Amino acid sequence: MATRLIILLFSILLAPSCAQEGTSAQDRTTMPRADQILPGRAKAMPLTRKHLVFGTPLDARPPGSEVAVFSMGCFWGAEQHFFHVPGVLSTAVGYAGGTTPNPTYDEVSTGRTGHAESVRVVFDPAKISYEELLHVFWEGHDPTEGMRQGNDVGTEYRSQIVTLNDQQRRAAEATRDAYAAALRAAGRGKITTEIVAGQPFYFAETEHQQYCEANPLGYCNHGGTGVRFPTSVAAHR
Repeated sequence: MATRLIILLFSILLAPSCAQEGTSAQDRTTMPRADQILPGRAKAMPLTRKHLVFGTPLDARPPGSEVAVFSMGCFWGAEQHFFHVPGVLSTAVGYAGGTTPNPTYDEVSTGRTGHAESVRVVFDPAKISYEELLHVFWEGHDPTEGMRQGNDVGTEYRSQIVTLNDQQRRAAEATRDAYAAALRAAGRGKITTEIVAGQPFYFAETEHQQYCEANPLGYCNHGGTGVRFPTSVAAHR
């Protein structure tokens, strides 16, 4: 038993963090200027394996499904929130809300691409609504922290919703306002979540996909604020 405990503690201590070194936290909390943006590349990130939970291609989108894109801090733990939600058909991590085309993880971590670490959620609207996924998003992180999430500091950890149509935008704004009221009642700060329309999603490298499924002892912490969404449903419990 003692040996197993020691192994567990070393696994936690040695697990990688989403936070990157090499750029000061102060520099990385400001969106980059146009002359600071990295050029990126035309070639998309290769998707070299299937989804570890669903066993389907990472970019799969079955007929009749819809797509949601959320940014809520380190994408390793953020993706985990949607793995087993009934009605979710697939997930993938990547980068959204920035300028650099097809960025790498290291490039995003410099703060010079403008992207936030993001999760692409493919879902069946007959089994779960976009609004219900928004409940998971709001409760799964702290949307009041600006350019950080917990100990992860930088523009890539900001809270963001990428809306893909007007219906999603209206739902995002309505749930933001409802959750803001709940946060105020709980004595929490103002929501800093960005709601942006039509931004492209770039898939991240294979080693980041379903990270918490492959590394259950890895860096997967997403505690949220503890404030429940006012009309939270049981579908994702």
